[in-house]
Amino acid sequence: MNRAELFKGAGPILIGVAIFSGLINILYLTGSFYMLQVYDRVIPGRSLNTLLALSILAAFLFVVMGAIEFFRSRVLVRASRKLDEQLRQRVFGLVARLPLEGKADQAVQPVRDLENVRTFVAGGAPGAFFDLPWAPFYIAICFLLHPWIGILALTGVIVMALITAVADVVTRGAVQQATNESVKRTNAADALRRNAEIVSAMGMRDRLSNRWDETSEKYLDGHQRSSDIRGAFGSFSKTLRMMIQSAALGLGAMLVIRGEATGGLIIAGSILSARAIAPIEQTIIHYNSFVNARQSWQRLKGLFDAHPENETLIALPAPRAQLSVEGLDVGPPGAAKPVVTDVSFTLNRGEGLGIIGPSAAGKSTLARAIVGVWRPLNGIVRFDGASIDQWSPDALGRHIGYLPQDVELFDGTIADNISRFDPHSTHESIIRAAQAANVHDMIVSLPQGYQTRIGIGGAALSGGQRQRIGLARALYGDPFLLVLDEPNSNLDVPGESALTGAILSFRERGGVAIVIAHRPSALAGVDKVLVLADGKMKIFGDKDQVLRPKMAPQIVPARTSEAGG
Repeated sequence: MNRAELFKGAGPILIGVAIFSGLINILYLTGSFYMLQVYDRVIPGRSLNTLLALSILAAFLFVVMGAIEFFRSRVLVRASRKLDEQLRQRVFGLVARLPLEGKADQAVQPVRDLENVRTFVAGGAPGAFFDLPWAPFYIAICFLLHPWIGILALTGVIVMALITAVADVVTRGAVQQATNESVKRTNAADALRRNAEIVSAMGMRDRLSNRWDETSEKYLDGHQRSSDIRGAFGSFSKTLRMMIQSAALGLGAMLVIRGEATGGLIIAGSILSARAIAPIEQTIIHYNSFVNARQSWQRLKGLFDAHPENETLIALPAPRAQLSVEGLDVGPPGAAKPVVTDVSFTLNRGEGLGIIGPSAAGKSTLARAIVGVWRPLNGIVRFDGASIDQWSPDALGRHIGYLPQDVELFDGTIADNISRFDPHSTHESIIRAAQAANVHDMIVSLPQGYQTRIGIGGAALSGGQRQRIGLARALYGDPFLLVLDEPNSNLDVPGESALTGAILSFRERGGVAIVIAHRPSALAGVDKVLVLADGKMKIFGDKDQVLRPKMAPQIVPARTSEAGG
């Protein structure tokens, strides 16, 4: 999204805010000119009628000014909403995409950044920035009252501008530190939430609490330092404004004594000189929110530039015949060296493949590349001859059923999770997927059946139930490719039988199934086997041939190692 697209439609809003700001700043002259007329016309002339007329006019103008300020605030709030509406889908895409690039710790930051920018636009800071260009207007009027009043106001504006520039330089690092440590605090809290059982059972609470304290101290140090600096500059700017306002009174009095000005100039000069400085003072007051918003916007813009929107792709027909993997080299996101190298095979409709091998052989890594979660370093995955990057992620996902080792379910009902939160799903399609996974009877035995709420991560279900619901989700929508990574790890014997039946039924209707397994029972529903070891394809062929006794020595025995299998 380039800048023109981002601010498309924002022109009228900016023009409207600028017009409102101009009217407000012109109407701010009401108080000073009212005082000028009272001192220079009403009091010398002792005219109550003139005083009444001026008072009514001033009251009317003040009401109009208040109404315009209210409408400007409403416009800014709606501008912030429009900004959110334009960016939130891009931000959601980043949240979904960054973990796949090995940047899970940064995944939630775009949401906070968007909120920072939106809050800034909806707050009082933009009003101060739109008032800034009117400072020369007030300085010019001060010069019209008297050159010395103008010089005093100009000097105050210059000093306040220097204060703002210095504040920008001094606070930038502290605000950045506070932001970084805040992200670490949030990530630590989220990790504790997800692993609360492990932390409690294994006595890790105190040690993690100490790490939390260290991160919190760094966050508070940065926040305290930025707040102290901002408070110091804010106090100094307020003091300077009051000094200049009082100096304008004293200077006006001196000019009256010397006969160079009228009595009304004393009050008018004081009000106008203070008004010339006010936008800069307000800018300093809101400067912390401005710095936060600027840093947030820079991060968002950098991510948007690094992750451009997917171009509109031609809608290809649903794959129905063949999956082919050609010379695939795959590694974790950001890794220079592949974990899996030079894997090639072809599966036709109705075929099932079991992938076996020792731990850390690259089985799960290969699965992630086949379903399009990780981009291969080399090689291509094709559906019916078309590489998978010719589909958008959403379009490709409709043709794939994927059950990873760690089954992640979402807060919602069982029906929501099976249907992949498809708003156009039907009861029939949900039940059909559950029956295909042989989990329908288990679901209807629950008190609320398909409407059972499962909590965050499926906390209300057992491990085996989550795995079977995940299988039903993978089968929803009759996908062409089904990839199951250790699908029987939490299943009992009846559950494994149901799994085998689901795989065979899937193949009978023309789908391609891939099963990654350590236990041989998970391979009952496949007809081909691929053996991986050290990231390389050792054997590929018919199951009966690969697993026959005389081939056993060629299959590398299982070994424990680091993640990557």
